[in-house]
Amino acid sequence: MATVSESIHIAQTLDGPVELVANPKPAVRAAPHLVTGSAMGLSAETEALLADRLRAAALIMFVALGAFLVRRLFELSSIDTTLEWVALGMHAIVTAICGTIGLRLCMHCSKVKAHVRLTELLLFGSTAAYFLVLGYSFLLHGARHGFIAPISPMWIILIFTYALLIPNTWQRAAIVNSTFALMGFGTWFYVYQTCPFFQALTAGNPEIRPGTLEVALILSIAALAATWGVYTIGRLRRQAFEARQLGQYRLKRLLGAGGMGEVYLAEHMLLKRPCAIKLIRPEKAGDQLAIDRFEREVQLTARLTHWNTVEIFDYGHAADGTFYYVMEYLPGLTMDQVVKMHGPMPASRTTYLLSQVCDALVEAHGESLVHRDVKPANIFVAHRGGVSDVAKLLDFGLVKPMTQNDDLDLTRDGTVTGSPLYLSPEQALGDTPDHRSDIYSLGAVAYYLLTGQPPFQGSTPMKILLAQANEKPIPPSEIADDVPADLEEIILRCLQKDRNDRFDNVQELGDALRQCSVGDLWDRQQARSWWKSNGCPDKKKLDDDVLNLVCV
Repeated sequence: MATVSESIHIAQTLDGPVELVANPKPAVRAAPHLVTGSAMGLSAETEALLADRLRAAALIMFVALGAFLVRRLFELSSIDTTLEWVALGMHAIVTAICGTIGLRLCMHCSKVKAHVRLTELLLFGSTAAYFLVLGYSFLLHGARHGFIAPISPMWIILIFTYALLIPNTWQRAAIVNSTFALMGFGTWFYVYQTCPFFQALTAGNPEIRPGTLEVALILSIAALAATWGVYTIGRLRRQAFEARQLGQYRLKRLLGAGGMGEVYLAEHMLLKRPCAIKLIRPEKAGDQLAIDRFEREVQLTARLTHWNTVEIFDYGHAADGTFYYVMEYLPGLTMDQVVKMHGPMPASRTTYLLSQVCDALVEAHGESLVHRDVKPANIFVAHRGGVSDVAKLLDFGLVKPMTQNDDLDLTRDGTVTGSPLYLSPEQALGDTPDHRSDIYSLGAVAYYLLTGQPPFQGSTPMKILLAQANEKPIPPSEIADDVPADLEEIILRCLQKDRNDRFDNVQELGDALRQCSVGDLWDRQQARSWWKSNGCPDKKKLDDDVLNLVCV
């Protein structure tokens, strides 16, 4: 047996995938650059973004207008014209409109979201109308008191609020911003032409209106700058949208990351089918060996068709060489998540789920493929085809053919791969694993499901690996109650140090699980009842944060 050298590099945490490599090479960091895909979906994304931005704009304007309204209420005694009373009334109405729109959008009102452009028109149109009356009132009020009231700032605020918060094409933004600028300038010019105070100021030179040119320049520059900003923001949004495309797949958000790749929630642009896309990690992008292993993962997994193995839909390379593949979207939780959220599983459910994993491995081992990283985080408890508690074996990223016909460089000598908490002794010592290594890992998974803890624990991966290789596990019945004796015997047999003392194959292990005393006590009805009590994994009802696919 090989020994574990002190020079081995520990590359992951205790419960995550660990790769122990002699004389490791530093990773080359490079952010993944995804190829440009179809522009389909950008308009839908804009509509969703518009609803969010309208909510922000409405709330900001409500707070600002509300603060000035309160101030005006303390100055009612100074209001001495009908026009000022009209402006105050419009102030109150527009403030109420902004507050109502913001509240309805906070409540995710479907009617408002279905008419976001009309909501936009109501929000900014009513505000512009109020500013028109307010500006006119300000100018007349200033004229009566012998000064020129500045009205440009209010229009500049409205122009840039619209430009910064509302997603638009630059052409549409140019029309709206120009309208705002013309409304502000038109108010100014009209008052200059009709108010006796301003006419008196220009009596000696009727061709010149004091401040008119400045107002025109200020509002024009504001409109042009805001429109250019909308153009720049729109271009960046399109680039960001395109960067989230892989062919016909749109990447929606990152779900998780692991030893070899990252997983994104995605959607097929034409079929509108949710899926998960796994691509190479940024720090692995410059490592050709990692890319080769990553590509082999999907090629090997795509050969597997069992119901309890994650299904592969598609795979390919981006323009810059980034490799990715598309997997089925699985509503549910990993076994690790189920135990952490709800505690250890009953023995009957443990046997029900693990017997399905055995069925998946029967096919894989029949194809001479060893998984090498069977662990709770790589087994999904899913809801598929109207059936609950469907076990799905994930992440064949460390899979290795039992024959050595493939390129030996892809499984380097001196390398130990897998998660230390669930590694077989032969893997811990650097020996070549076979199908019985997966059986050991299955035993460790069963131990975890029943007790809530792995067979061996330690403060470092090295201590755990040494325990896997040399120590006997504590019987699970001494940690958890209600562990049947025959099931405990099956688990301890799986956890034998000598692989020859374990089950000969996973078919034999699966049969033993089904034939034990609790092997037939859990069924689909109980699974459906459990999920109904603890949160049914229906993709139409649960949030994406619950329906995450962490197959990394």
